[in-house]
Amino acid sequence: MVTVHLISSMEASRHMLMGNQMIDSNWYDAHATFYGDMSGGDTMQGACGYGDLFKQGYGLQTTALSTALFNNGLTCGACFEIKCFNDPKWCYPKAGSVIVTATNFCPPNYSKPEGNWCNPPLKHFDLSKPMFTKLAYYKAGIIPVKYRRVLCYKKGGVQFQIKGNPYWTVVLLYNVGGAGDIKDVKIKGSSTGSWLQMSRNWGVNWQTGAKLVGQSLSFQVTISDGKMIEFDTVVPANWQFNQVFDGKKNF
Repeated sequence: MVTVHLISSMEASRHMLMGNQMIDSNWYDAHATFYGDMSGGDTMQGACGYGDLFKQGYGLQTTALSTALFNNGLTCGACFEIKCFNDPKWCYPKAGSVIVTATNFCPPNYSKPEGNWCNPPLKHFDLSKPMFTKLAYYKAGIIPVKYRRVLCYKKGGVQFQIKGNPYWTVVLLYNVGGAGDIKDVKIKGSSTGSWLQMSRNWGVNWQTGAKLVGQSLSFQVTISDGKMIEFDTVVPANWQFNQVFDGKKNF
């Protein structure tokens, strides 16, 4: 038996189709704070496993997510549109919205249940200060916001940084467009003959115990909407650890 779900034109207009997944484009309620200063130095690195966000193309357009949004790191790389809402004292008039990429985690503090906006089940964005101050006066400290998931638009191809050691290969993937958050990665060496399943080490770092030194490397990367791109032989056989390679394609 085939079950058909009908979506009214009004309901359909609230959604955008990304691959095989319907992403809800309605606005939802949350709150936002900021961390670090205007230089963004404190926003580098972070729980998603990125490095220098300027060199990796994210710059200051970033946010840390509360537990309810972070999803144990599965949301790393996703993009959100955020706007200050219903706070005329602090919201800039006609400020519009900012689009940021999730690169960090705002941890809960269970010893302080009151006033900790990153405790579950609260949905909260801890923005870089430059992003926060595009929306509101910095003295506000915390503001009510509306947010929604949006497509990530990145310049150039997906980037692959090879880390680890001869017995353990870790690949950091960044500059991922489309849905932005990665669901699955497979790797193939020129001598392995078949695709090897990688596992998530943490955030946007994926790992395998296969010995791959001296082989050219290919990847199959699948993002959360189900779209997959195959990156054939993007890493040459003479690669070295900590080098970065351009996949030349993006979602």
